[in-house]
Amino acid sequence: MIEDILTRHLPELTAIRRDLHAHPEMLFQEVRTAGIVAAELQRLGFKVTAGIARTGVVGTLSNGSSSRAIGIRADMDALPIEERTNLAHASRYPGKMHACGHDGHTTMLLGLARYLAETRRFDGTVHLIFQPSEEDEGGALRMIEDGLFRRFPCDRVFALHNLPGEPEGQIMVKPGPITACCDVLTIVVEGVAGHGGLPHKSVDPVVAAASLVMALQTVVARNTDPHDPVVVTIGAINGGSMATVIPGSVKLLAGIRTVTEPVREKVLSRIRDLAQFQARSFGCTASVDAGIDSWSYPAGCNSAAEAALVREVAIEMGQDPAKIDMRGPFMFSEDFSFMQQAVPSCYFGLGAGPGPMLHDPGYDFNDALLVKGPAFWARLVEKALPQA
Repeated sequence: MIEDILTRHLPELTAIRRDLHAHPEMLFQEVRTAGIVAAELQRLGFKVTAGIARTGVVGTLSNGSSSRAIGIRADMDALPIEERTNLAHASRYPGKMHACGHDGHTTMLLGLARYLAETRRFDGTVHLIFQPSEEDEGGALRMIEDGLFRRFPCDRVFALHNLPGEPEGQIMVKPGPITACCDVLTIVVEGVAGHGGLPHKSVDPVVAAASLVMALQTVVARNTDPHDPVVVTIGAINGGSMATVIPGSVKLLAGIRTVTEPVREKVLSRIRDLAQFQARSFGCTASVDAGIDSWSYPAGCNSAAEAALVREVAIEMGQDPAKIDMRGPFMFSEDFSFMQQAVPSCYFGLGAGPGPMLHDPGYDFNDALLVKGPAFWARLVEKALPQA
């Protein structure tokens, strides 16, 4: 059985995953991680191409005579979070942590590589895509711009994300919209600085900004269809440095998540209007722009045939269709959406069992998935590229 083969590799895969966890790298600086990936793929007999979008790696393995080709993507980067797990394999780099499980995603794909190299029960070509900088700056787009699908043509491409809180090994998928577009906006509220004891001689942007934070939630509650999901998050507020001084300005960073373009345009327009009118009601002004702190990932959309394939494989594994079928999209964003715009694709969830949520300083990847994840990938490859 597939699981039996992968269980033999579990001790080594666990060691690789924990080593990656202890040495997190971010933002196109995944040099050590990429080196480990490339060396392992080379050892297994894959054709290895490194340096795509600086630190991206593609491992290619062909078998049989079919011209069919699929891509499977794993992200490699970490987050700027201080780890608080107290584990033996905790991050050795202050302020950096694998708080989203990309160390596990990378290792699962290396587990698949071991299985494919050992069994070769497929007919066609498999491209294993190890991507940098998913968390920020769009590593997927950079790989595409560097010729990813021109150099490694794929008929279809797949990716997954581990999901703490969902049953261990549970596949979750749906056709159509699957991840949210994320627009990060910089809002600057300008007032008039002054003495904290003489507020009437200044124009306080802190009060205006505080009111704006609450007003922006009405965009979700009163301006959009409840059936078309929207999330507005103010993740950072920065202004002033002393309790006794009214600052001249306050900067807010807003994360806007939508899944359809008409709603996205409406929400962004409404936010700009609200920021300006709300600030003006306090005697301030406001600007909203996509400045140095701003970026945007498009919404992800699963192709019907690829989503159906993932669902079919999960059902063949004995999973309950009612638990596989998602009611709506994930409201987190993913730069795999850039790949989805280029190639028929499917992005789906893999339950990770109980534990801290993604991006939590106490999070750690569940190593049991180092068998269950590659086992699913292996079945998917063998079904997508069947031997005669």
